Amino acid sequence: MRKLHCHLIKPLRSLQRGTRRNVTGLALVLLLVGSAVGDQHWESLHGEVRRGEVVPLDSILDWLEAHYIGEVLEVEVEREGGYVEYEIKLLGPQGQVVEFEFDGHNGQLMSIEGVRINDMRR
Repeated sequence: MRKLHCHLIKPLRSLQRGTRRNVTGLALVLLLVGSAVGDQHWESLHGEVRRGEVVPLDSILDWLEAHYIGEVLEVEVEREGGYVEYEIKLLGPQGQVVEFEFDGHNGQLMSIEGVRINDMRR
């Protein structure tokens, strides 16, 4: 399984939407470039997003922002074979850390793990 990590220093939710998109795109590019040096796996993922085969990270973050309160702590992109999954950890208002897993091909929420998840719902 190929796992790519992105630890976001500045919470994306605190940025304006346009700025957040730029930071998100840059963070994903840096993540993929830094994680795939030599084997260029980021190129295939970028192509899949461009062709509409994989949902852009911005869409997932927009959905999370609309439905949950929290600051983005970490974004992971996992790939096994042709399957892509986004894992995003949010820091909730009570200090809880909750992990959301999304299907990268259709953007559907697959699972949520953590405590006091209902306290984070909008």
